[in-house]
Amino acid sequence: MTDPLRSVEPAEPGQTVRVVLVDDHRVVRRGLRTFLESFSDISIVGEASSGEEALRHMEAWLPDVDVLMPGGIDGIETTRRVRVLTPHTQVVALTSSTDDALVVAALRAGAIGYVRKDADPEVLLNAVRAAARGQSLLDPSVAQAVLQELLHGLHGLRDDKTDLALTEREQEVLRQVALGRTNREIADALVISGETVKTHVGNILTKLQLAHRTQAVIYALKRGLITLDEIDM
Repeated sequence: MTDPLRSVEPAEPGQTVRVVLVDDHRVVRRGLRTFLESFSDISIVGEASSGEEALRHMEAWLPDVDVLMPGGIDGIETTRRVRVLTPHTQVVALTSSTDDALVVAALRAGAIGYVRKDADPEVLLNAVRAAARGQSLLDPSVAQAVLQELLHGLHGLRDDKTDLALTEREQEVLRQVALGRTNREIADALVISGETVKTHVGNILTKLQLAHRTQAVIYALKRGLITLDEIDM
């Protein structure tokens, strides 16, 4: 899991992260736009004042990352629908709540990141960049408690799943993913190509019926492939 306080590198040269902002306060959206667009690898492709409005435009915007703080239908339901409409879009929840149950519900609905509104702006930037890479970032104020709660029952993880469904190489890749490594870092560690890593990750998520890397981390924890102490937060 990505360290919220460690700088996440921009996208590859020439690549831009397409971001949508959803919040019911225009001044908040304007501030976020000004901050995020000050970085050359970030492009704001849409804004919405509610989850309903965002969902109407999501297929036209096709963002890489949705920074979500909606009024109207709640953020959990919006996240769930975004993941259905545009499955490649990663959702980062930005909220003032520190309720562990709400954080868990957001992750179960498909959010890959969770950042408090009073966090340092760099934490949000890191969360957006990490999400675009398929990496999870949780605000440090909630991360440890949330991981503990998720371990006691993440939606979609069944006790009858076995690691026998994965090849030996896929289990190696799963462990690397759970430790928060990027595809490039995994490729270097296992001496394979980045495309091969991407294929393995896709196969792992499909075989284990997981939505994204956050759930892969929890699966690895439940199976004892890694420990909480090994996760870099």
